[in-house]
Amino acid sequence: MQTFFIAPTDFGVGLTSISLGLVRTLERAGLKVGFFKPIAQPHPGDTGPERSTELIARTHGLKPPKPLSLAHVERMLGDGQLDELLEEIVTLYQQACEGKDVVVVEGMVPTRHASYAARVNLHLAKSLDAEVILVSAPENEVLAELSGRVELQAQLFGGPKDPKVLGVILNKVRTDESMHAFATRLKEHSPVLRSGDFRLLGCIPYQADLNAPRTRDVAELLGAQVLNAGDYEQRRMNKIILCARTVANTVPLLTPGTLVVTPGDRDDIILAVSLASINGVPLAGLLLTSDSKPDPRILELCRGALAAGLPVLSVSTGSYDTANQLNQLNKEIPVDDRERAEIITDFVASHLDASWLHQRCGTPREMRLSPAVFRYQLIQRAQQANKRIVLPEGAEPMTVQAAAICQTRGIARCVLLAKPQEVQAVARAQGIELPEGLEILDPDLIRERYVEPMVNLRKSKSLNAPMAEQQLEDPVVIGTMMLALDEVDGLVSGLVHSTANTIRPALQLIKTAPGCTLVSSVFFMLFPEQVLVYGDCVMNPHPSASELAEIALQSADSAEAFGITPRVAMISYSSGDSASGEEVEKVREATLLAQQSQHNLQIDGPLQYDTAANENTARELAPNSPVAGRATVFVFPDLNTGNTTHKAVQRSADCVSLGPMLQGLRKPVNDLPRGAQVDDIVYTIALTAIQANRSLDS
Repeated sequence: MQTFFIAPTDFGVGLTSISLGLVRTLERAGLKVGFFKPIAQPHPGDTGPERSTELIARTHGLKPPKPLSLAHVERMLGDGQLDELLEEIVTLYQQACEGKDVVVVEGMVPTRHASYAARVNLHLAKSLDAEVILVSAPENEVLAELSGRVELQAQLFGGPKDPKVLGVILNKVRTDESMHAFATRLKEHSPVLRSGDFRLLGCIPYQADLNAPRTRDVAELLGAQVLNAGDYEQRRMNKIILCARTVANTVPLLTPGTLVVTPGDRDDIILAVSLASINGVPLAGLLLTSDSKPDPRILELCRGALAAGLPVLSVSTGSYDTANQLNQLNKEIPVDDRERAEIITDFVASHLDASWLHQRCGTPREMRLSPAVFRYQLIQRAQQANKRIVLPEGAEPMTVQAAAICQTRGIARCVLLAKPQEVQAVARAQGIELPEGLEILDPDLIRERYVEPMVNLRKSKSLNAPMAEQQLEDPVVIGTMMLALDEVDGLVSGLVHSTANTIRPALQLIKTAPGCTLVSSVFFMLFPEQVLVYGDCVMNPHPSASELAEIALQSADSAEAFGITPRVAMISYSSGDSASGEEVEKVREATLLAQQSQHNLQIDGPLQYDTAANENTARELAPNSPVAGRATVFVFPDLNTGNTTHKAVQRSADCVSLGPMLQGLRKPVNDLPRGAQVDDIVYTIALTAIQANRSLDS
């Protein structure tokens, strides 16, 4: 899926027009094109559907998702809920993607009231893994200044050399020369366009009649009284004349598309306009000001002009104020003006670099999974899995809230182990509505049924009934027995229990999966631009080379299962052959063992962290590595290194950590991170449900 994110460099660049033309250009190439405007930005007076979305729907026959309201977005941003906002947007984006080859996403327009637009656009582009196309409208500036302004905007998205920043479309170009000549001259003054990394994707000349509103639109925008509608649905206003002169001096100005503004008592002007109309001049109309109506005897003389379709409007404001209002009219395309929308669509499309855009859509690329897309896919896949997940800490307020969310959204069928009255008391105190179908099981009422099965599972360890009864006092053990007996599909705990308390029963009763000799863990590290996998940061203090190789293979499988292309970096304090020593040799041996086990796995080591993560460092220190600079899975040599790195990155980088997710067990059991919040629990439940689905498939 190809995604183009079009971002304006300023207000008034004609973003809607560019969206219409870009969609048409891509459709002409035979591509199935989708459109998405994430955030509505209504103009004053707009009461109907969002303009770009509706125009695309009517012009191209598409059904784009409904944008989020500006008030809703501003409320979420004000409450610090950027991540939640991006998840909502990704959900809508996925609707736009269904059955499409390419999607055009229209960004926010910076205004005096939306100064945050550029920041939001950056987050949107990264979350949707989109390629950015800037849209600018040259002012009366020298070409070097225009180039500098565009380059400055490109820097906001990573700079003109960033492969995700494709180029710029220039709209409303006012020049007497051809667009080809203008583009050539611009490139001579623009180092950034000469480089070849950042392209000029279109030069669209300014054409005044493209902004011509229907006379009906003028009447509605001014709130004018319609004295004679005439052809006001079809006629368009290309020019305004304010009549304060004699009839003789006015006559040459009565040209097609002109709106004549005059006080209602100027009988001479009214008669002249009527005569011009009778003579076949398709004027936009006659706008009478100062709330003065013409003499009925004059209107009687004008009957032929009125019958011929001359629109006549009346406003209460004076001529000067009326003219000012006309000059400040919103020039956006009305949603029902199909004719104008079609003309603009074809005009813009004819000036875009269609062949290059088509070629770009055909360029194969790897989808980089952004945090918002990752979370969206997580919830979607969990909903499809429809698994039953047990939560032993059933009366904890955050557990109750998370279970209610999961049950309501269909993420999982949750089972709370707690006394029903305790859960209900927590729900009342926290204002949580317990959804229908949420199971609450009293451990005291079900404990006895698991004694005998537990004795049978642990008979090799000489477990007897009294010992089993004692261990089953712990609800985590009850939940683990439910999992062992296939009564539930997964278990999530750790909000108040220690990691050992959560994992120990699983190791005793669930055991490791076939082919696995150990249980390890991964964290999903949600960086702003992509999701990476860290393993193992929780379970194995001092893994041997063979154990480290197994951790690498488990982590690669987990990455692939959750949509991340695995490129495994085996982390050490040196890269390649630059150092030797026991720890480095262990990593080197582990890398070789993993390669021998899975020949098609992209894995390399030892690699220093910066060599694995940074392309510039990789080119210098590991130029021949298939992984360096592009790693998606980071496997640490021991628990000390892994846990320390995970905590340092989580706290000091702009990164959200999801996990740990345990891997290597026969059935999924997951431990919550220390200090987990409701969202952490919800996503861990989703992870567990997806793992349960994978266990079933395998």
